[in-house]
Amino acid sequence: MIPDAFGQSERWSIGVEEELFVLHAETLAPSPFPREALDGVRLKPELFAAAVELNTGICGSPAEAVAELAELRAKAKQLASGAGLVLAAAGTWPTAASEEQPITDDEGYRRFVEYAGSSARRQYCSGLHVHVGMESPEACMAALESVLPWLPLVLAVSANSPYREGRESGLASARAEMLTLLPRSGAPPPFASYADWETFSERLLRLGLADDYTRIWWDVRPHPRFGTLEIRMPDQPTSLAASAALVSFVHALVVSAHGDGHADRGVFGENRWAASRFGREARLIHPDGSRLVAATELLDELVGRVGEDVVDAVRGLNQAGEQLELGRAQGLETLCRHLIALT
Repeated sequence: MIPDAFGQSERWSIGVEEELFVLHAETLAPSPFPREALDGVRLKPELFAAAVELNTGICGSPAEAVAELAELRAKAKQLASGAGLVLAAAGTWPTAASEEQPITDDEGYRRFVEYAGSSARRQYCSGLHVHVGMESPEACMAALESVLPWLPLVLAVSANSPYREGRESGLASARAEMLTLLPRSGAPPPFASYADWETFSERLLRLGLADDYTRIWWDVRPHPRFGTLEIRMPDQPTSLAASAALVSFVHALVVSAHGDGHADRGVFGENRWAASRFGREARLIHPDGSRLVAATELLDELVGRVGEDVVDAVRGLNQAGEQLELGRAQGLETLCRHLIALT
């Protein structure tokens, strides 16, 4: 049995994780964050040494979580500055060669890289993770199935990684493609119950294929240790305002979730690819399977479910398009400095 904390925090409470790139202030090359500055709770190491993870506590609302993110960004920026470093938030760092980046000196990470090989070393990318408190394991699995059909739309409006290794990737979210290289990525299988998910996860641990259930990198997953449903789909936003918009959007989707049975994984896979390729310009299969619709049309449909203010905030996001426009007009060094400033 995997110990769980479902029901121990308020229903619909929220916690947020941001993943930021760490860079040399002059060269803008990825550089390790000072390990002594990491507390392992709010500021945590990532797979790559040149990244830092910011973690809020348990918050009562998206606004409270974003206020804490602002404090964490400021604290991490100050610590980085003292070491001659700067921070940048995006889905990929435009000029970084992923496989050249050093891995964090941690036994768990070393074992993972030895197992996954180049697919692990290509993961120098960053996402926004939103945890929503669930009252029970069963409620968590029901919410997962209800929110899953809408996650490609979340990817489409959050897309923020059009560059990879100094070139245009041809994708609005290169990060989404990179994640598919990992074992246990994309949509989770359709489990009949939470107990079935638990059996699957325990099997991976027993067979030595994972040292913790968090080595399951699905776009959405139960997180029993926190008692949450964790949505991992969005690219990491650059500005705090973009993070705020996406945090509120994801939280509202989960809060408004209702049991619809198992989501269609085939439709999800098709839509995930389209969202990765085209971002906010994607045409997606409607979650009911009946027709192709523009991502903007799906946003319109959600107004009654999540609120007009929430939809309007994400409707204005076009981070991948803005990166491409600036990169093409003024070059990647200007783009990189802009991302640092906007962070």
